[in-house]
Amino acid sequence: MEERIKDAKGLLSISPLLIFLAIYTLSSIISRDFYATSIIVSFLIACLYSILIFKDKNIESRFAVLARGAAKEDIMTMVFIFILAGAFASTAKQMGAIEATVNLTLNFLPVKMMLCGMFIASCFVSLSIGTSVGTIAALTPIACGITEKTGQNLPLMVAVIVGGAYFGDNLSFISDTTIMATKTQGCKLKDKFRYNLKIALPAAIITIVLYLLTGTEVAGETFCGEINYMLIIPYIYILVAAICGLNVMMLLSTGTILAGVIGLLHNKLTLTEWSAAMNNGIMGMGELIIVTILAGGIIEVMRETGGIEYLKTKLTRRIRSKTGAEMSIAGLVVLTDFCTANNTIAILTTGPLAKEISALYKIDPRRTASILDTFSCFAQSIIPYGAQLLIASGLACISPLEIIPYLYYPFILGLFAFLYIIFKHEK
Repeated sequence: MEERIKDAKGLLSISPLLIFLAIYTLSSIISRDFYATSIIVSFLIACLYSILIFKDKNIESRFAVLARGAAKEDIMTMVFIFILAGAFASTAKQMGAIEATVNLTLNFLPVKMMLCGMFIASCFVSLSIGTSVGTIAALTPIACGITEKTGQNLPLMVAVIVGGAYFGDNLSFISDTTIMATKTQGCKLKDKFRYNLKIALPAAIITIVLYLLTGTEVAGETFCGEINYMLIIPYIYILVAAICGLNVMMLLSTGTILAGVIGLLHNKLTLTEWSAAMNNGIMGMGELIIVTILAGGIIEVMRETGGIEYLKTKLTRRIRSKTGAEMSIAGLVVLTDFCTANNTIAILTTGPLAKEISALYKIDPRRTASILDTFSCFAQSIIPYGAQLLIASGLACISPLEIIPYLYYPFILGLFAFLYIIFKHEK
């Protein structure tokens, strides 16, 4: 009876997330329109519901917990990144950087190799800058421009960018997830990179082959437009500065300034137009910012009521072997990511427990760090309310759920990570 009571309390604690998923998904399926129900309204209903089930405090204290979660440092950091990403993307578009980059890409890549080429480009950029969000913010407008000129499938092209963005997010030495995974497990970046490469590289190669095969069936015309190389400088700067280790917020800030100045010098925009472009880009991120804040509040209520701890307990109490321990770690970080919609936070939250499990079952810390990073990236890439899919869908003006079926690389990565645990045993 006591166990049943604990289960009931645990399920009640995580029910706000289930309520959100039920409202957003079921209403979209029933209406056959993924835009029928606002994701903000769905999260708002879940927020209000979380307040109602939080019975241990008075109403003021409940809202205080919700506000504390919404205003946490990591949530506000994400908000500022979204603001800067919107400003950069809109400025680059206004001054012609996207058009120039599209023309350059189409001049060098045959249409049949476009999917493969864009995937490799996304892998390279994300590996260089260490952030999937930054990669998606920079390349999605380019993918949209290519789609307009070639007539290719827009959700497919956006999914190509998202998939490549997670390749670098999982492997880059300057990625938050890589740093967090190695720190929580006490291993070196280069060692974890070698372990991850065994999973990510085969997945990427298979994905490239699939895109090559898919590309042969895509209709489109070769386009050769005028290329102004000066207008491409903002994207080159983003790449070079990221390789040099510049902070992502400084990267997007200085990139926006550089794009605006070049636009002014080449008479592509005026100061007023630049200001309007940044404003439009930032306002375009409004939904994403609100969702992030509301999600942060819900997660804090779940944490306060024991929901996150309940999930941890359920996942770890029946471990019997090293393989079982690794599967539990994978499941733990996946579920935590589903609840937090942030792979870095998921690793930070589950890392200490994963280290304890690894020590108990004598799992190499490098292997544990690789499992944490890979499965968190897999989970983050397939949730429609994650920052990456939201920003990609926002920039492309499509639904996140339209992108998910075309995420070849993340699904293949998840499969290889699963097989790695099952068959790749250490002596």
